[in-house]
Amino acid sequence: MTSTYLFETDEHEQLRRSMRAFAEREIAPFAHQWEEAGEFPRELYNKAAKAGLLGLSYPEAYGGAAGDLTHVIVACEEMVLAGKSVGTTVGIGSHGIAVPPILALGTEAQKQRWVPPVLRGEMVSALAITEPGGGSDVASLRTRAVRDGDHYVVNGSKTFITSGARADFVTCAVRTGGPGHGGVSLLVIERDTPGFSVSRRLEKMGWWASDTAELSFEDCRVPVANLLGDEGSGFVAIMMNFANERILIAAQCVAIAELALRETRRYVKERTAFGKTLSGFQVTRHKLSEMSTRLAAARALVYEVTVRHMRGESVASLAAMAKNTATDMCSFVCDEAVQLHGGYGYMREYVVERLFRDARLYPIGGGTREIMNEIIAKVNEF
Repeated sequence: MTSTYLFETDEHEQLRRSMRAFAEREIAPFAHQWEEAGEFPRELYNKAAKAGLLGLSYPEAYGGAAGDLTHVIVACEEMVLAGKSVGTTVGIGSHGIAVPPILALGTEAQKQRWVPPVLRGEMVSALAITEPGGGSDVASLRTRAVRDGDHYVVNGSKTFITSGARADFVTCAVRTGGPGHGGVSLLVIERDTPGFSVSRRLEKMGWWASDTAELSFEDCRVPVANLLGDEGSGFVAIMMNFANERILIAAQCVAIAELALRETRRYVKERTAFGKTLSGFQVTRHKLSEMSTRLAAARALVYEVTVRHMRGESVASLAAMAKNTATDMCSFVCDEAVQLHGGYGYMREYVVERLFRDARLYPIGGGTREIMNEIIAKVNEF
């Protein structure tokens, strides 16, 4: 069964074929191996760059392809569907939340310094916002950067940082001013900066192939030249970044659920019980019908918010709705996929087992489900 995609110009179709071929060749054959190992080879960034994956939505001036959010979504769909590894897809794409603040706030020199090497696959970047003592409450972060001549002295820690263990630099949220969002700034902190260390690699429920780390800053001296924008401008840039991130999270959930549905459709047509295939039972067909219906509804909402966002509309509330709808749907579909696989659905060698674990992160990452409801309530004045 082929999904009905909204973004289907000739350009999108060409991109879809290209990304599918890349994922089938470079990811799918190794997906299980990399999941078990807890990481994928660093050389994959370079291969992804040569395939055109890393620079899709970035300006040509910095080595990008000048595409838009629809191109990123198309690539994401094929990376998940053909590559069959969510952790690898997420790890390769960590620059998608680390680089935009540099483009939004950075000087031309900063952009030229950090963006092209990332898009060429030569450097790995990560976004460091979340702290051990707090999650979604970005305005209350405590990692402090104190000005000392031509440097900031940074002390604090970050956690749950995707690609944190191998990142060459992190776009890091720090407190340069007083309490609240007005005191938050963004600094680019490079890996070899004295006082910057990876405290530990974190072992997760899902996304095994994507490294996730806790970072530590102890009297870490960062040049003032690494400040993005003005002091106190970081919170606004972080919030701007969230709209794209939440739309892409929702799109990933649609792709994950589509893969789980495809795997399950194939399995129930092959697996026999009581003298007939599982697909011959009404209860199986009804489960697949419900999975397909919820998937179609979530996909429609994700596409709507994408189009509205590209028109320049304010989509904070709709993006939150799309994230909640898609994450709930994805969890439901992956759970049903495991159930229909029976005992095999509990085995790590089966894709649906991995997808079930991967799906659990999405109602948490990028802002929890509860925070999304607060955004929806605030925007709609409930």
